[in-house]
Amino acid sequence: MTTVLAAELRVEVGDFLAALLQVYVILIIAYILTQLFFGFGGRMPYNRYLSAVVGFLEQVVAPYLNIFRRFIPPIGPIDISPIVGILLLQILGGLIVRIVRGY
Repeated sequence: MTTVLAAELRVEVGDFLAALLQVYVILIIAYILTQLFFGFGGRMPYNRYLSAVVGFLEQVVAPYLNIFRRFIPPIGPIDISPIVGILLLQILGGLIVRIVRGY
């Protein structure tokens, strides 16, 4: 009986980690889109809530992407570090989720 509960717990924790990784990938994509918007000269009207969202994205995503920006220089105006960051997150995160789930 306890082995069944332990197996169910492992699956639940694995599902939680998979969802957490997916949310982080979505945050990275939202950060990329906001940076593209600002890069093309877009300006947001001052709004406290929008400023808080952009600041949140900056604080959550930028430290992870800065790891890759140290090693991968931009190719002209194109920064491929987010692509590498997302790929690495998906690959290593998928492996960790599989290990936790016990597959």
